[in-house]
Amino acid sequence: MIQTLEQISTIAEMRVHIKEARRQGKTIGMVPTMGYLHEGHLSLARAAKENCDVVVMSIFVNPLQFGPNEDFERYPRDIERDRELARSAGVDFLFTPEVSEMYPKPMLTNVSVSHVTELLCGKSRPGHFDGVATVVTKLFQIVQPDYAFFGQKDAQQVAVVSQMVADLSMPVQIVPCPIVREADGLAMSSRNVYLTPEEREEALVLSRSLKQAEAWLYEGVALRDIQERMIAMISEMPLAAIEYVEVLRYPDLVPVEQPTPGESIIVALAVRFGKTRLIDNLITSI
Repeated sequence: MIQTLEQISTIAEMRVHIKEARRQGKTIGMVPTMGYLHEGHLSLARAAKENCDVVVMSIFVNPLQFGPNEDFERYPRDIERDRELARSAGVDFLFTPEVSEMYPKPMLTNVSVSHVTELLCGKSRPGHFDGVATVVTKLFQIVQPDYAFFGQKDAQQVAVVSQMVADLSMPVQIVPCPIVREADGLAMSSRNVYLTPEEREEALVLSRSLKQAEAWLYEGVALRDIQERMIAMISEMPLAAIEYVEVLRYPDLVPVEQPTPGESIIVALAVRFGKTRLIDNLITSI
């Protein structure tokens, strides 16, 4: 049986379908994306399909979360391809609003989450998570999901959205899903298409360094030493420009000298290869 999918571009029409689903007592799962779908996104859609009656995937390249010198204009887009991939993963409604639909007037309201936004990508991309929190709040208001599925590749985003939902008593459960990787270990990302063959080969050092960091954690190596060893390992790649390598407690993203037993630790990094900025992480406890 061919999965039916309906593409919706307006808030008003989306709300009509949500109202009908609610009337029928159906649970709603949401997968917010910026499109150019890959297996990581599709794994979120399949998880939503397994747990919810109705799956809504949004595709919206949100200008609020891009800085003035970032890649908003060149961010990859292919809605026809995305629509077929979404259908194959069991998505029921594909919400694809234009910027003018989401922001018909200049936004005078901003959603800002403190503390968990102050390190990692929040430090190197000022205002980024304000844009994320604002658009996610708006999407949640439109779709009113019972569950929202986010990939752990952007673990800081998961922490930020989870904090926002808890603080504002939003009636949605955030479901973090595992990172999906290529066969060679590279974390799947829409931005991987920007990499030259040489850059992509060197980028494999990211997953290798995280795997090594996990081994060092279990050996009891001090967190500061793990950070320094990872920086040295990544710096061996001529094309790599490190933005950050951090070892923090998760999900509150607090620096710690050494984890206590059972405490979750994130090893997170952002590295540029040419013009392409890649992030990756490992979350574990010892």
